[in-house]
Amino acid sequence: MTSETHPLTATDGPLPGPPPGCPAHGLGPGGLRRLHEAEDLDELYEELREQYGPVAPALIHDDVPVWVVLGHSENLHMVSTPSQYCRDSRSWTPLKEGMVKPDHPLMPHIAWQPIASHVEGDEHQRLRGAVSGAMSTIDFRGLRRHIKRHTQRLVNRFCEEGRADLVSQFAEHLPMAVMCELLGMADAYDDRLVEAARDALKGTETAIASHTHVMDALSRLTARRRAEPGEDFTTHLINHPARLTDDEVREHLRLILFAGYEATVNLIANVLRVVLTDPGFRAQLSGGQMTVPEAVEQSLWDEPPFSTIFAYFAKQETELGGQRIRQGDGLLLGIAPGNVDPRIRPDLSAGMQGNRSHLAFSGGPHECPGQDIGRAIADSGVDALLMRLPDVHLDCDEDELRWRSSISARHLVELPVRFQPRPPQDVTQAPSHAPVPPRREAWHIGAPLPQQLAEPGAGAGWGTGPGPGSASSGGQPLPTASAGPAAQPGPQSQPQPQPAPRPESAPEAVAEAPVRPRGPWQRLVRWWRGY
Repeated sequence: MTSETHPLTATDGPLPGPPPGCPAHGLGPGGLRRLHEAEDLDELYEELREQYGPVAPALIHDDVPVWVVLGHSENLHMVSTPSQYCRDSRSWTPLKEGMVKPDHPLMPHIAWQPIASHVEGDEHQRLRGAVSGAMSTIDFRGLRRHIKRHTQRLVNRFCEEGRADLVSQFAEHLPMAVMCELLGMADAYDDRLVEAARDALKGTETAIASHTHVMDALSRLTARRRAEPGEDFTTHLINHPARLTDDEVREHLRLILFAGYEATVNLIANVLRVVLTDPGFRAQLSGGQMTVPEAVEQSLWDEPPFSTIFAYFAKQETELGGQRIRQGDGLLLGIAPGNVDPRIRPDLSAGMQGNRSHLAFSGGPHECPGQDIGRAIADSGVDALLMRLPDVHLDCDEDELRWRSSISARHLVELPVRFQPRPPQDVTQAPSHAPVPPRREAWHIGAPLPQQLAEPGAGAGWGTGPGPGSASSGGQPLPTASAGPAAQPGPQSQPQPQPAPRPESAPEAVAEAPVRPRGPWQRLVRWWRGY
């Protein structure tokens, strides 16, 4: 069916032809551009913006017509006006007219499902309320502790080699490991689960088998938590007053796992790529002008994990961005083009620190409920990685990096790096680029020194500096109980440091010595870092 029988563009005049100088490749019926054939979607979006304005007609696979929403304010209006636009694809005219076949490449994104992101009204409130309620039980302090420990485990796998691929060895593993902890299936996390999730999202010949592998794990989790409740997201989702069925629980776990995993993998890879390839960006990060959370937010503006979201559908005839939208028309949420709308970002080189008005997590009733989890995994994971490998640098030319692109997302294929080989670290310790010192005893100035800190050569602080009883402290060696004339240095001998006396009451004194409390700033920093 051509655009003449389904006039998606809804203009009163003839359809405009291709832009001047545009190659014939990528043109469909009516001179509309095929999004799936574009070599550079960002460039195509700018051409469409110049030609049509903030809302442009285009084609997806099988020449199915859609509107691409390119403007920032137009996207926000669409997602925030449920009276005019919905996520229920059953109202999509091309689908009802048979233009969209069951094997359409985008059917996994488009096909209606009884989940919160596709329903409206009371049913949306019931399902969304259950998901949001379960999300509200997440302990973010514990979450950051899980992130740091899994980062330590992943870095320990390759830290002694001095080289790694931060996509396949880090970015693709960290989100899955953390998500499994949150869902209550930590025992299911392994390399096979990561491979299955990646394969299922790529749409390969083995995608169905990979999808089945993930769903089997989620089915076992649902059955186990029905019988044995725990303190995890799945248990709280099952026990929510909305009373989700097992099928509803599994489908929402699948949605959360796949969507959260895919978005966070892309986010981590994008942040690391900019850190490794943009000297100015890294200088700001290293110099303290920008924090890692701010770097993550900048990446959400410049390279959102999802370029577009399929799809919204017009519930009635309306107008958007100067275009007449007919009832049943489909519209793509244009996250990437909306984030670079020149009306809100006339200078793309200007930093966006402190500004969270990007479209990376959508908005309105269907705004991503797990966005803070993705942010936490990205900023804590990247921070911990850079703490372990402060000298990490790109192991290829920047122009050698490759991406795998689709209409919905742009994935970095690999990110090879080199660094100085380092030994593994204890996963329970805070990530550090240097060996972690032993934990200091409960001691403060004025209290007797603990025995282990009074041994020869031991320091009074973290075990690395001179103690008050050492010769290097600038004073004389402390006398011992057995010191006598024979112990005095002769004319040819040099004074030797002696162990500090250990009064019999020292252990009791140390045990009774009050521990100096941490100040508010110290407590805040430790809480933020998840210790």
